[in-house]
Amino acid sequence: MIRLVSSSTILLVLLLFSACGESNQAQLAIKNPLPEAPKDTALMAYGFDLNSFEVKKGQIKANEFLSDILLRNNVSYQDIDALARNARDTFDVRKIRPNNNFLILNGKDSLGTPEYFIYENGDEDYVVFCLKDSLYAYCGRKPIEYKQQSASGVITSSLYQSLTGQGLSMQLAEEMAKLYAWTIDFYRLQKNDSYKIIYEEKLVDGESIGTGRILASIFQHNGRDFSAYYFKNDSVEGYYDHEGRSLRKAFLKAPLEFSRISSRYSKRRFHPVLKRYKSHLGTDYAAPHGTPILAVGDGKVTKSGYTSGNGNYVKIRHNGTYETQYLHMSKRLVKEGQMVDQGETIGLVGSTGLATGPHVCFRFWKNGEQVDPLKEQLPPSEPIPGGTLMDFQKERQIWSQKLNEIELTSPDENDVEEEVL
Repeated sequence: MIRLVSSSTILLVLLLFSACGESNQAQLAIKNPLPEAPKDTALMAYGFDLNSFEVKKGQIKANEFLSDILLRNNVSYQDIDALARNARDTFDVRKIRPNNNFLILNGKDSLGTPEYFIYENGDEDYVVFCLKDSLYAYCGRKPIEYKQQSASGVITSSLYQSLTGQGLSMQLAEEMAKLYAWTIDFYRLQKNDSYKIIYEEKLVDGESIGTGRILASIFQHNGRDFSAYYFKNDSVEGYYDHEGRSLRKAFLKAPLEFSRISSRYSKRRFHPVLKRYKSHLGTDYAAPHGTPILAVGDGKVTKSGYTSGNGNYVKIRHNGTYETQYLHMSKRLVKEGQMVDQGETIGLVGSTGLATGPHVCFRFWKNGEQVDPLKEQLPPSEPIPGGTLMDFQKERQIWSQKLNEIELTSPDENDVEEEVL
C-alpha cells in the first residue's frame, strides 16, 4: 500500500537537510580558514627593503655629474659638496660614468627629499651615498649566483671563432687560453681539434655578467687529449691533468695570449729589412699594435732598454739556467732590477727597431745559448701531494663522467674555413 506524504512533511525534511549542510560548511570553514590577503613582502636590494621607500631609477647621462642629479632632487649644494668630500676616500664622485644605473630612495614621509643615492659602479659593485643626518658613502657588492654550464666544439678556424660562433663569450676563450697556456700552443691548432668544457656562468639579478671558473675540460689537439680539472682543498688549489700533475709549468708556451707565429727560429733566414740571409735565433709572434706581452715565467728583469736593432726590449733571468728576451715593443712597462711574475704584462707589441710590422721577437736562452723554445723539454710540473691524491681522483672521476656525457657540437657546414691560428 502506497502511503502519501504531506507537503508539510517534505518541507520539514528539506529544512533539516539545509540546516545540516550549513552546519557542516561552518565546521569546514573553522577547520580550514580562508588565507588572509598577503602582506607586502620585502623587496631586498642593495641592503634595503625597497618597499619602504619611494624609488626613482635612472641612468647617468653624458656630461652629467652627481651634483646635477641631486640638485634636481632637493639636495642643497652645501650638502652635495660635503658629501663629495666625505666620500672621497670611499669613491671619487668624479668617476661616475655615463650609462651606469642609479637609484634614489626617498622616505615615504620625507616630502620628496632623498635619503640615499645608489650608484652602480659595474655589474656587481655599487656605492651607497647617505643623505640623511650624516653625509657619507660606503661600497657594496651584489650577491653573485654561479650556474654550471657546458660547451663543446670542433675547431675549423680558431678556438675564439668556435666559441663565439656558438654565441659564447670571448671571455671563455680567454679563460681557455690561460688554462692551457703551459700545455697547448694555440697558434698551432689543427683543423678538427676539439674540446669539451664545464664552466661557471656568473649571474647577478638573474642576468649573466660573464664567465667564472672553468671546472673541467678536455682538449683534443693533434691526436692527444689534454685534460684539466679544477681542484681545491686545504693544502692545494689549481688545475691538474688526468694524472694529478699541475698544469702550471715553469714557462708559458708563448708570450702572447692570441697571435700567430710569423717567423720561426732558424739558423738561416732571409731578413726582410736587411735583405740578406742571417740567423734568426728567435720566434716572431705577429699581433696588433699594443697587444700585451707577457713574461713567460717568474724572474728578474736584467735589461730594459732600446737599441737600433732590437727597438724597445726587455730581458729576464728566470734562474741559473734560463733567460728570455722580448723585442720590438712599442712600450716597456718594467725596469731593470724589477721582479716579475709569470703572466705579468711587461710591455706592448710594436714595431720599433728592425721590424717591418707589429710583432714581438721572443728569444730563449738555456745555459747561455739561444735555443728554440718550441723544441725544448721544459721543466715538468709539480704533482698533487700524495695525501690529497685520492680526494682529487674521486673528484676527477665525477668530472670525467660529466665531460663524457657532453655531446660534441659539430661545426656548421656553412662556416667559412680559415687558416688555423
